[in-house]
Amino acid sequence: MTDDEQLLRRYADDRSECAFGELVNRYIDLVYSAALRVVNGDAHLAQDVTQTVFIDLARKAPSLPRGVVLAGWLHRHTCYKASTAVRTERRRRTREQTAMQMRALDDNAESPWERVATYLDEGLNELNSSDRHALVLRFLKRQDFRAIGTALGISEDSAQKRVSRALEKLRGVLSRRGVTLGATSLASALATQAVTAAPAGFAVTVTATSLTAAAQTATTLTLLKLMAITKLQAGILSALIVASITAPLVIQYKAQGKLHDQNRALQQQADKLAKLQTEHDHLSNLLARGESTQTLPDERFNELLRLRGQVGLLQAAVKELAGPKANEPLSREEVLTSMRQLYLDRVRRLKQSFAANPDQAVPELQYLTDQDWLEFVTYDHSRIEPENSRAMSRARKKAQIHFAKSELGNALQQYGKNNNGQFPTDLSQLEPYFKAPVDASVLMGWQIVSTSSLPPEMRVAGDWVITQKAPANADLNQRVVVGMKGVWP
Repeated sequence: MTDDEQLLRRYADDRSECAFGELVNRYIDLVYSAALRVVNGDAHLAQDVTQTVFIDLARKAPSLPRGVVLAGWLHRHTCYKASTAVRTERRRRTREQTAMQMRALDDNAESPWERVATYLDEGLNELNSSDRHALVLRFLKRQDFRAIGTALGISEDSAQKRVSRALEKLRGVLSRRGVTLGATSLASALATQAVTAAPAGFAVTVTATSLTAAAQTATTLTLLKLMAITKLQAGILSALIVASITAPLVIQYKAQGKLHDQNRALQQQADKLAKLQTEHDHLSNLLARGESTQTLPDERFNELLRLRGQVGLLQAAVKELAGPKANEPLSREEVLTSMRQLYLDRVRRLKQSFAANPDQAVPELQYLTDQDWLEFVTYDHSRIEPENSRAMSRARKKAQIHFAKSELGNALQQYGKNNNGQFPTDLSQLEPYFKAPVDASVLMGWQIVSTSSLPPEMRVAGDWVITQKAPANADLNQRVVVGMKGVWP
């Protein structure tokens, strides 16, 4: 046994601080020099790396194999830690620069959309019809390129190219008016803010009013004939004619919006109906008590006729909204589209939960597929658990199992084949065997431990295994154990 091994064993077995201090004195120059080279001369960062390396040595001393060449192990581990530190520092600086740029944008009192909105429609009208149609379909109608191609009689690829070219032309038009934006910023502004939802129930009102106005031309001659009738008869018949035109038109309108929009419109109509019904009943009672049409003031009589007409219209509208035909059966494509949007919204909320609670996220989430995310939201847990903790737990578990099986397990088996079945002493030794580069933030959450240190139900074949250092949520998540011959669970 070499002198280094004796010191290492003394520290591992007896926790001898003197022995560990001697090892630090022997190798601190080697470690610091290597770290300084890798971090490009950043002395402060090299000191941090050196500290980290010796912390890892103290922590991993009991698990280092017999006969380890300490100088070689320290040099390789230093290079790994220093490279990780450089990448981390680079990402930190990138985030700081991005944050500074975002703050600079926030300091600008006028948002990109406010600058675009003033000249958008004027700019669109300066484009030729094909370019204008492409942009209107894409950003104002929010259609995909396939639908745009169908509408314009071109292929999906051609539609995408036409939209890109038209967007560049629009940028040119806007720049001549002092609005200078990149293509990405302009597209983002158009996609997110160019369309404003109309008030709930407004479509019903617009439809009925528009169709009534259009029908008035056709009924002009009929109304002229009614002018010779007495005031009372004319008022009553006019109200009946308007009702006979408007009510069927309202009934014919098929609500295609979502159910909550219909309910809101129904409530608004019902409230208005209740108020009008009260006034209608009051005026009707005057007539019921025997007052003649000659003794009733003209303005009150006209008000009675107006209210009767409006009550009839509103009763028809409420009946249509509340009736069983309000939701006409949707086509298969419409149902599938609605379901897809429902699940995509749930996935978006789940990802937002991780963004709002970064301590509950794990870097292995990057290994989840779109299908995985959809599986987590098959049932809407947020209804009974608004914080989404169980869905987040399932996502963490599946992500780490994915990583363990697809990356760690395969890399560990390949390493064993190339090293006579030996287990690695450090996770950095697996890097050449990963199918794709693994981010350092992922590996930092895993460690090599003795199988005997695990509970019996978590043990797999072999003396050594790889597992997480700690679960993200000890109450909801369990560990994943990776051995030479399998993964648990």
